[in-house]
Amino acid sequence: MKTALLTFLILINLTSSIYSQDKASVSIHLDITSTKFNKGSVLIALYESEESYMKDIYKSADVLVKDNKAQFTFQSLKKGVYAFSFFHDLNNNKKLDTNFLGIPKEPYGFSNDKKGRFGPPKFSETSLEINKNSSFKISIE
Repeated sequence: MKTALLTFLILINLTSSIYSQDKASVSIHLDITSTKFNKGSVLIALYESEESYMKDIYKSADVLVKDNKAQFTFQSLKKGVYAFSFFHDLNNNKKLDTNFLGIPKEPYGFSNDKKGRFGPPKFSETSLEINKNSSFKISIE
């Protein structure tokens, strides 16, 4: 009887340990360098699924550019697949300025350093599997 009880307690302990590891949160740190402009802010959008990509922002940040850099960390994220987009808001109007054809006039980018043609790149091109704390260095012009 003691052996069965001890085995049961060990199994419960292992199960709860595995469960708590799956629930552990992760963070994504973005280190963005502006090679051309030292003004404005960088607006960042984080997406948590293909369905929400470029439609429904999961988390966002507005980070002031200082010394040609903008740094931000998204914390307390579930492990999973994410994608992000960003643009350098040079005039601080909180929107991506475009010309009369709809082509962006302000620097922008996506995770995995992807650029879109005739629109944003696909989620499959920009998505990242995040299972541990991650850091990305990005340079925008």
